[in-house]
Amino acid sequence: MQDTAVYTKLPDRAAIKITGNDRSSFLQGLITQDIDLLQSHDLIYSCLLTPNGKFLFDFFIFRHDDHLMIDCEGGERAESLLKRLAMFKLRSDVALELEPTFDVWQVFNGDYETKYGDPRFDGYRVYSKPHDANEVNFNDWDEYRIRREIPDGSRDMIPEKSFLHESHVILDNAVSFTKGCYMGQELVSRMHHRGLVKKQLRCMALDAVPDDAELRSACGGVGLSLVKL
Repeated sequence: MQDTAVYTKLPDRAAIKITGNDRSSFLQGLITQDIDLLQSHDLIYSCLLTPNGKFLFDFFIFRHDDHLMIDCEGGERAESLLKRLAMFKLRSDVALELEPTFDVWQVFNGDYETKYGDPRFDGYRVYSKPHDANEVNFNDWDEYRIRREIPDGSRDMIPEKSFLHESHVILDNAVSFTKGCYMGQELVSRMHHRGLVKKQLRCMALDAVPDDAELRSACGGVGLSLVKL
């Protein structure tokens, strides 16, 4: 593959539209990333955790007109995220609306003109079909991200079981260690400052995965495996 931008459409994506005067403060108390980054960034990457700090969902957030949009996994995963967020609405001035089908294209392998730079690496997320890059098969993207150890949501992180520290990409790009409290923060902070990481997702050739490793997603002869450090 040449070093020119290419793109592929991501399967099974959905969106949650968040409106209301409390939309930012509502998310700030729940998500791992600092929502205030949207004042200087067009797109942020974040997670929602269990109260004891285990992975539940990862997603992207951007502003659109007078509301926020969450770009998330589709199907039952999107419905579960919507229900989970709704549990915390209480008396907040917030309204949540699910868009069960949401078009997202991943641009990678070169520079591209768009404001939505992907926070996880030097690629881009696009919400209208690109017209000035070449389209490739989804498997090209799948292998590309595996080789860069970029998890693909619940394909690689097990809900209610995985720790964020299992992925350096998530830890480096989806977590703020300077903002106020969020759900699950205590365990994330403790693991981070005490260096309690024992396993991490690493790209490995499929014929070299150790017997005691957990293979997650795979493509093109390589896979993301949870291995002991």
